[in-house]
Amino acid sequence: MTEHLRRHWFGYLIAFLVLALPLYASNFFMRSIATRALILGLVASSLVFLFKYAGMVSLAQTLLYGVAGFMVGNAVAEGGTRGMQLGWDAWVGMYFALGVTVVVASIFGAIASRTTGIYFLMLTLTYAVIGFFFFGQVTTFSGFGGISGVTPPDVLQSSVRVFYAAAIVSILVYVGFRAIARTPFGLALQGIRDDPVRMASLGFNVPLHRTMGFVLAGLVAGLAGVLNIWWKGQIDPQSIAIARTIDVLIIAVIGGISSLEGAWLGAVVFVAANNYLRTIPFIDELGLTEARFRTVIGILVLAIVVLSPEGLTGVIQRAYQWVRRKVAKPMREPLKKEAIDSS
Repeated sequence: MTEHLRRHWFGYLIAFLVLALPLYASNFFMRSIATRALILGLVASSLVFLFKYAGMVSLAQTLLYGVAGFMVGNAVAEGGTRGMQLGWDAWVGMYFALGVTVVVASIFGAIASRTTGIYFLMLTLTYAVIGFFFFGQVTTFSGFGGISGVTPPDVLQSSVRVFYAAAIVSILVYVGFRAIARTPFGLALQGIRDDPVRMASLGFNVPLHRTMGFVLAGLVAGLAGVLNIWWKGQIDPQSIAIARTIDVLIIAVIGGISSLEGAWLGAVVFVAANNYLRTIPFIDELGLTEARFRTVIGILVLAIVVLSPEGLTGVIQRAYQWVRRKVAKPMREPLKKEAIDSS
């Protein structure tokens, strides 16, 4: 236990600081920065999981996040002008939305799992485009105006409670992904990532394993979609447009696409930059207006990719190792001198 705490103390510290955030953060930061970053981090973590353990870069995660959100809106909202307006209980709507998301992810995953590399990437991008126009043009489920008036369960009526729900789900998803990676399924998935031909020759069903990984990641994206509509109270097709799809990929790259921790780190940086960039003094004089936010993000991503392909997580790890060497060196020198004197 002591060794475990020593190795993971930083993660426990971050989890404690996040859970204690309502004690020292403003309401604006809690709602507009922290909660949104946790939700986007969940979506990005599903992308990172697929890349890290299955070698698949999926651009369909935002679509699956949107499917869950739209299904909650159709199931829960009533008395509006769009959607099915079923008027169900919020919890029933959540289970319904996650069930539909799993079914959609299973179908899409079964098709995409037989492709690899750039073909898989482009196929999942096609899913995202189809999903955007489907929800935009089929008014039975939404229309471009979207669905509004969605209320969360009674226990999540306050923004602080929604934040805690997003934080707890994020922690559980992170721990769950790490645990799955050590199971026979997770190890098989990593073997398929490294050498699918050899794994197939050993008797593993490569498409099935990839599909199961895709469904698992889709379920996590669906959880983020449910939390998002509970947080915002509405959803429209613009929330799953191609720009939003690219945003999730950018978040993963900023944090480190090979690091689960990087999903939430990248989300915090992305959301904070989007909210606070415009408040920097004299920033307008440099031409970096709100309309040019994506230019700034593009420059940031370019700098990170050039300086640290592992993203900000890689920067933090290298800084931590450098500090450890600097601290350990003065401690080793007296020991070496004492050994020489004794000899």
